[in-house]
Amino acid sequence: MKILIKLLVIFFLFIKISYADLVKPNPNLGPFDVLMIQLNSLKNNDKPFKDAGIEQTWEFAHPNNKVVTGPLNKFKQMIYSEKYKILISHENSEITILEETKDMSVYKVTVLTKNKKKYYYIWQVERVLIEGDLKNCWMTTRVSNPKYVGEII
Repeated sequence: MKILIKLLVIFFLFIKISYADLVKPNPNLGPFDVLMIQLNSLKNNDKPFKDAGIEQTWEFAHPNNKVVTGPLNKFKQMIYSEKYKILISHENSEITILEETKDMSVYKVTVLTKNKKKYYYIWQVERVLIEGDLKNCWMTTRVSNPKYVGEII
């Protein structure tokens, strides 16, 4: 039942994305919620406007991560690079929890591309512990390079 409720919340968040501004980090969103927001946004990257998914993903990049990957235009270039463009408009994804603590969650995210190739990433989400507007919000701190798994026939 909890999973169904979470899926409904995430579904309504995406309806909100389609008709309003981007979802902003807040302490009520858990690590899995953040991951799903980012994955689904990248899957539907150009809805409701070009690169909306990348911008939504950027919203949930941890402040420490933004120092390395930012500003937004640089982040967009990184997402369009060979390593990460796999995530844009992907067909499907599967998530496996690898590690969870009170301040960090690590997932294996397997992605099926439009051309039926499978890759996986290790995706790390951490709670922001520094003071400020983002304190206690879950945000992405690391996404590994993709590992090729194989083709789906």
